Amino acid sequence: MSEDDLRKTYGPFFKGEQHASTAEELMRSRYAAFALGEIDYILDTHDPETREEVERDAVEEWSTRSEWLGFDILNKVDGLKDDATGTVDFVARYRIGGLTTEHRERAEFRKLDGKWVFVDGTDIPKEKKPLDLKWKPKGKRGKKKRK
Repeated sequence: MSEDDLRKTYGPFFKGEQHASTAEELMRSRYAAFALGEIDYILDTHDPETREEVERDAVEEWSTRSEWLGFDILNKVDGLKDDATGTVDFVARYRIGGLTTEHRERAEFRKLDGKWVFVDGTDIPKEKKPLDLKWKPKGKRGKKKRK
């Protein structure tokens, strides 16, 4: 999505005119907020019980210094309209200082006064490629067959 598309889709969230109806929708709107530098929204949608742990300056620096390249949902558990909690696994791709990288996180959400809030997140490792998981007998690793 372009920055214009993100602003058109999530602008009403940033202005408080619309609220996320699911944990996934909140996660998507928070990605858009990072991509567009909407730091107040990021903080406003953070659980008040842990909001003081968030360093606004660090969030703002990461948000504004990064070129945001895309976002995908990897998995989600609960977090629907009638749920009280939800989990969303996602990957956000970005470029900072000439380095392209990705941030993989398991984000926890809960409803507070009828609105979804971000509670906490933990990094999730990149899945290993099938070749990385292939078992090789001891002594055979890295050796080529001789003819």
